[in-house]
Amino acid sequence: MARIDAILKLVKEHGASDLHLTTGSPPMVRVNGAITPVPYEQISREVAELLLFEIMDPQVRAVYDRNKDVDFSYEVPGVLRVRCNIYEQSRGIGGAFRILPNQILTFDQLGVPGHVSRLTEFRRGLVLVTGPPGTGKSSTLAAMVDHINRTQAKHILTIEDPIEFRHVNHKSLVTQREIGRNTPSFSQALRAALREDPDVILVGEMRDPETMQLAITAASTGQLVLATLHTMSASQTVDRIIDSFEGEKQAQVRLMLSESLKGVLAQRLLRRKDGRGRALALETLVSNSAVASLIRERKTFQLPSVIQTGKKEGMVSLDEAVLTLMRDGLVDADEASIHLSSRDLLPVGERPAAPNPAPAARAGNVSVRQAPQS
Repeated sequence: MARIDAILKLVKEHGASDLHLTTGSPPMVRVNGAITPVPYEQISREVAELLLFEIMDPQVRAVYDRNKDVDFSYEVPGVLRVRCNIYEQSRGIGGAFRILPNQILTFDQLGVPGHVSRLTEFRRGLVLVTGPPGTGKSSTLAAMVDHINRTQAKHILTIEDPIEFRHVNHKSLVTQREIGRNTPSFSQALRAALREDPDVILVGEMRDPETMQLAITAASTGQLVLATLHTMSASQTVDRIIDSFEGEKQAQVRLMLSESLKGVLAQRLLRRKDGRGRALALETLVSNSAVASLIRERKTFQLPSVIQTGKKEGMVSLDEAVLTLMRDGLVDADEASIHLSSRDLLPVGERPAAPNPAPAARAGNVSVRQAPQS
């Protein structure tokens, strides 16, 4: 039993989603989106190194020694699994741990609308799950893979860093490869994937242009590719991919993306007003001829308008998803206003009070705003 196991058990008891261990402070956990300390002593540099180096195998430790950060998964048998990022910082070693569910949750359990399952039925194409870190992208991807696994006879290949959810074969054959253990990189695994006869490829993260190019190529030539990006909206996602390339390559990728993109799910997690965790707001873009044309013609700024008018095809704007959570009584107006494009979208009687403007100081006939104190 590793020394850190006791802390991880404490984290689970707090119902936390994340644990942060930093030299010079007590352990901190994230509960319902907010960081809070746990009742534990301040961690010295020596103790931090003892706790974190102990759970690294030689291969992981070699990566850390070379790069000063490393990702891997760790399990306390029978208790919990975590995704670990260990890194060097100014005061010494630190670690961030994401608590992984003991089981793969279904669309219903995650709060993912039922129409999303249609995106798993394409024989080929690209489906992207996006959002800021910590918004449940991996859980949504795992639910999509599990849905395919239980309903279709496919070969599903996952490429992850690290493997977060263990899939067992149901109707499908699921092959899982981990960066650093089974393959050196996403791009290398994607190149090899085209010779491994997959029907579905999950790419844990499209981090660089080469990985993006290979994923789009696979989606264009016969595979259904599921992948993530750290982008805030559907339109920003398309722009991020295209802007990762230059010159003639950009034009080629724009054309391939317009033909291969099937959908974008942009996620946010909002604090529930009953204090029982967070609720999912999901912007949904489903590609159609209008979407493809806008991508080809460099008019992605018009994609939000297409989403607004595409409800019959299963499209939902982020604003509408947030307002639905509020109407259903899951989140309050204060929380909703943080994620809406404008507070004016809230009912008049529920709009949070605007912050008071800074007082103005008169200098003759000129009104001068007080400068903020540094």
